[in-house]
Amino acid sequence: MAGREYRWWIVVLAVYAASRVFTTTLMVTLFFAASVGDWHFASSRADPSFFTFSGSWDASYYRRIAEHGYPTVIPTDADGNVMQNEWAFLPFFPWIVRGVMFVTGLGFYPAAIIIATAFGAAATLVLYRLVASRVGTTSGLWAAVLFAFGPLAFVLQIAYAESLFFFLMFSALWAMVSRRYWWIIPIGVAAAFTKPGALALPLALAVVYVVRLVQRRRAGIPFPWQQQVAVLVGGFVTSVAGLAWPLIASAVTGFPNAYLQTELSWWTGFVGRVQFVPLTPWFLFTWKYGSIFGVLLIVIAIAAFVWMLTRPSVRALGLEIVAFSASYALYLFAVFLPQQSLFRLLMPLAPLAGAPGLTHNRRARMIALICGIALQPVALILLWFVGYP
Repeated sequence: MAGREYRWWIVVLAVYAASRVFTTTLMVTLFFAASVGDWHFASSRADPSFFTFSGSWDASYYRRIAEHGYPTVIPTDADGNVMQNEWAFLPFFPWIVRGVMFVTGLGFYPAAIIIATAFGAAATLVLYRLVASRVGTTSGLWAAVLFAFGPLAFVLQIAYAESLFFFLMFSALWAMVSRRYWWIIPIGVAAAFTKPGALALPLALAVVYVVRLVQRRRAGIPFPWQQQVAVLVGGFVTSVAGLAWPLIASAVTGFPNAYLQTELSWWTGFVGRVQFVPLTPWFLFTWKYGSIFGVLLIVIAIAAFVWMLTRPSVRALGLEIVAFSASYALYLFAVFLPQQSLFRLLMPLAPLAGAPGLTHNRRARMIALICGIALQPVALILLWFVGYP
């Protein structure tokens, strides 16, 4: 057993290391080509280096938080509209970076990239264990491979909070699968202060609780009260944590709806100034750019996702993974405006890639791997020199 335990993590770490060599090679090549060719970078950088190249866009906000904290006054334009600011980004990642900066003396970008890369490795390890615990080691390993070599795998090593968030969400899901419900509380609270989306955890817990309660009553098997208490308390605490940041932002700044208005400031370039109505952002976006055809596309996408979750291969992953996937997708649909960031925000759904229908089909998994590898340079060029990640 000890030998097998040793081998699984060394293999997964080897996969992750190979993926980082590949992605880093792509990024270094692009960086030097752009520097020599004087390409126009999509994001301006006062200190052009490979580290700042790996820390464009959102990373600049994390840097300000790590170095200066959050503003106590919400910035507004001449018309009183809230402008983009640090309150859109949660504090756990920049706090960790600040601690490493203090201990090591490193600057923000090297420290943030090291932390992101390390948590990317941890997330890949947990993803393997999560999937392997439900559908076997082959599926677990291929889920890890497809995650590490995916089209947007660069987010595992840039100065973003994504890799930390993936690690926390996969860990909370693993705790749910293994029925260590009390562990979900500290992990879920940490996730709630890392990136938006942690509210999917209490919703998934609620689904798991109801399904297990009904199944056990039908079978005449008691649902242990200790587990019921853990699920209910865990769901309550993670719900409170997931809703806390908007209240904190308003309390510190004295600005009503500071967090919501800050988030909406990122929408203006796509849909102009709008009011937030839950469950409408996707239709708002697609109607603007595609009219009725855009709306039909969203309806088809929703139907396709629901269909996928009901497939026997996906259901083999277990109630918890399916419930979490549905909950997280519902969260994104309810509050997020779909644009280029959507693709990296879908990465917490990586456990679905462990479905045996994909991982046990040699042709399908090779096609998925080749597509992931081939799309990485495309994504890097589009997001660094045309748009933004």
